[in-house]
Amino acid sequence: MSLARYADQGLFSPRKIAEILLTTSEDIARTAGLGKDAVQRKDRIRSDKTQRRLREVTEIINKVEPRFGSALIAYAWYRSEPLPGFSGLTAMQLVRDGRANEVLEYIDAVDAGIHA
Repeated sequence: MSLARYADQGLFSPRKIAEILLTTSEDIARTAGLGKDAVQRKDRIRSDKTQRRLREVTEIINKVEPRFGSALIAYAWYRSEPLPGFSGLTAMQLVRDGRANEVLEYIDAVDAGIHA
């Protein structure tokens, strides 16, 4: 799927992300490691940090969605499946710790057949 479906007027939209994933904007904020006001106040939604974290979450979900068949199952994986080699941490925990690039690299490695 296209990342554009998560955006509105050129910005990642917490509201659109929440609609697609059948959750709330506050839940999206929590899973991205952001405060509730980061997805409620327009100036905070536009901030570099908020947009970066929303992009990271959507990139990861978008990348694994084909393997799971739906964005909802990909989101469940993101939140709850411990990743091998990361001390039992989930993709969500790694993103909240600022380690989204490691998650994306892990997914690429799995797709390339490096990790089984």
